[in-house]
Amino acid sequence: MLPVLVVNAGSTSLKLELVTGADKSEVLSSLNEASGRAKAIGHRIVHGGGRFRDPIVLNSDVIGAIEAMSEVAPLQNRPALEAISEARKLFGVEHQVAVFDTAFHATIPPEAFTYAIPRRWREQYGIRRFGFHGLSVAWSAERAPALLSRPIERLVICHLGGGCSITAVLEGRSVDTTMGFSPLEGVPMATRSGSVDPRSIFYLMYPWRLSREEIENGLENESGLKGLSGLSGDVRDIEAAEDSGDEQAALALAVYVHKIAAAVGSMATSLGGLDAIVFTAGVGENSARVRARICERLSFLGVEIDSAHNAEAKLDTDIATESSAVRVLVIKAREALIVARAVRQVLIDAG
Repeated sequence: MLPVLVVNAGSTSLKLELVTGADKSEVLSSLNEASGRAKAIGHRIVHGGGRFRDPIVLNSDVIGAIEAMSEVAPLQNRPALEAISEARKLFGVEHQVAVFDTAFHATIPPEAFTYAIPRRWREQYGIRRFGFHGLSVAWSAERAPALLSRPIERLVICHLGGGCSITAVLEGRSVDTTMGFSPLEGVPMATRSGSVDPRSIFYLMYPWRLSREEIENGLENESGLKGLSGLSGDVRDIEAAEDSGDEQAALALAVYVHKIAAAVGSMATSLGGLDAIVFTAGVGENSARVRARICERLSFLGVEIDSAHNAEAKLDTDIATESSAVRVLVIKAREALIVARAVRQVLIDAG
């Protein structure tokens, strides 16, 4: 298979993987390591707006459109543009493909993507729910039925990492999700606030309070778990602080768990029920404490996990009890495989 270098410039890290087969990949530490090895490059782009629903070969027009969406997703699209620039310098402009996180959510119905704002705002400025983490969700939606050896009709996927989103997947299609017009909406994240009352922002913008720059920086970089705990956006640090008796750390985890569990309940409503839950990404894969507390709040839906199995959970496993009405899966995020597949298909289609 065509070796594909996958460049994932996210809000908190730059990940480089050389995907050499259907499911084989190698983590690289720099773009230079792929020299002479990668035959194509796939760039994960967080925000494609309403224009891009399919992967596309990068050109100046596409790059300009990605740049235009940087105002809405500054922590994500701007690093991606920097990575594109470096990759084009090193490898040339051919065989480089943009793959969009927003594409998987193109199936969300109007009642879920439409905001209750004036029609002229929606139509003139394109304000709507787009949804993000689509590549991660797509992998989990594919992997979950394979793990259970049966189709899953109603699936909720909890992508819990530096950014966090909860998505409802009905028969393999996204039908609702917590992130919206930007990756700032939804549940609390590492340093991002998630949803807040818009009036509170107007209040902070009142003369002599905070500037737009201060508010934007606060919501993107100083909020979420970091803002709640006053310590860090890293769940590992917060769990350790909670164990030592830190009340703000305990509050941070309590808010985080409360909002995520509520979002799962909301997604179950969009699905008309719940057959399985997936936990994926950094926190979802590694924090047994967070998983246990979320599932405990969802026990009224028939969610029941095996405590010992959860505590020692390996990746790609079911941690629910045999009697649980809802299966609970921990799945390793494999966005790079989805990107590599898309790149190969685009290049095949292009001849």
